[in-house]
Amino acid sequence: MNKAYRAGVRLYSELGYWDPGHSPADTDVLCCFRITPQPGVTPEEAASAVAAESSTGTWTVVWSDLLTNLDRYRARCYHLEPVPGQPDQFYAFIAYPLDLFEEGSLPNLASSIVGNVFGFKAVRAVRLEDMRIPVAYIKTFQGPPHGVQVERDMLNKYGRPLLGCTIKPKLGLSAKNYGRLVYEALAGGLDFTKDDENINSQPFMRWRDRFAFVMEAVAKAEAETGEAKGHYLNVTAPTMEEIYERAETAKAMGSRIIMLDFLTVGFAAHASLSRWCRKNGMLLHLHRAMHAVIDRQKNHGIHWRVLAKWARLVGGDHLHNGTVVGKLESDRVSTIAINDLLREDFVPADASRGVFFDQHWASLPGIFPVASGGIHVWHMPELVTIFGDDAVLQFGGGTLGHPWGNRAGATANRVALEAVVQARNEGRDILAEGRQILEDAARWSPELRAAMDTWREVRFEFQPVDALDVAQTGDD
Repeated sequence: MNKAYRAGVRLYSELGYWDPGHSPADTDVLCCFRITPQPGVTPEEAASAVAAESSTGTWTVVWSDLLTNLDRYRARCYHLEPVPGQPDQFYAFIAYPLDLFEEGSLPNLASSIVGNVFGFKAVRAVRLEDMRIPVAYIKTFQGPPHGVQVERDMLNKYGRPLLGCTIKPKLGLSAKNYGRLVYEALAGGLDFTKDDENINSQPFMRWRDRFAFVMEAVAKAEAETGEAKGHYLNVTAPTMEEIYERAETAKAMGSRIIMLDFLTVGFAAHASLSRWCRKNGMLLHLHRAMHAVIDRQKNHGIHWRVLAKWARLVGGDHLHNGTVVGKLESDRVSTIAINDLLREDFVPADASRGVFFDQHWASLPGIFPVASGGIHVWHMPELVTIFGDDAVLQFGGGTLGHPWGNRAGATANRVALEAVVQARNEGRDILAEGRQILEDAARWSPELRAAMDTWREVRFEFQPVDALDVAQTGDD
């Protein structure tokens, strides 16, 4: 390494960005980074560089440092510890004074903490593992437009998870045929159907046509079943003006809920639509399209638990959170912990669950975690155990792939869910007895019997790429 450059890196720790005696304030934003330094760079130097570059430091001393109180504004690394089983990596715990951040601005928070340092030459890789958002900062955000309890009251649905379905094929259907699929699934017993992340306004189905046929289907299913129904109309669009136009049209057509690809549209657009939803009484479903580009690799990026916290902070009523048992990446222990971070008012630090800090939410409403991706009726006992009641279980192919069609697939899902919830409420061990619970229910439901026969052998048994470290889980 160039000697002059090495001297610049060492400068950060000498200026006080490495401060093992520092006691973070209750109002500080706390971050845990996983850092892989370049050869020859010590953990103290690398951690100091991350703290400095995301607060008041630069590569040399500047005379204008004398014009402010650097001691008040600099971020400080106050603790280091090795990553179990990874001798070239370590965890760095950094405290950021609250005054570094604009109130209620996730773009500013993200730009400050992860905006520049991830390209810093002194480190080979950096990952933001967790963040403690202080109560003082939480109170500058709206949070979910409505939240779990208000949504249940709006829908008059209690005591069980909600059931959803992603319409497939996601691309290529006409608007009228799309509406037909929505109607059959809702009439069969589902609470919600949804657009997928990449259904916007393509030549084969313009958005306004889809909205009209879908809302006709929702109204028809509600009239026939006597239950509140909904479809997540994806309002993601090229500009904010068009997002608002689609949202306003959905509201005028009678929709209860709309959907946004919150990462691809950006944090500011997400915040704007979230505030619009609260003002207009609309529920907001957040699709996490693009998340794995950011969070899947263990040594670089941002862990999903941080992105999930940001989503609750800015505001959504539903948020995808993997399935554990389905086709998409998710670690069981981490997923359950993130379910808690989305719903509970306080989640204590617990390294065995990947939670590095106590997190107080200060009465910010909770979000429904959504399980979606490769799930079917055989997964129901596991899903109810992992997600509990305050969740949405979304079966796409697990509804539409039923050999008798959408309505039968929806009925099979509803019967399986109600059988498992009833067994749990009776005190039965639904994991140990799950197969028998489903077999008993299938005696009275030919739709469930056919679904169980169709997907009996379908499993997605892969080890997650982003599992917790060995010492975190307590395994040998």
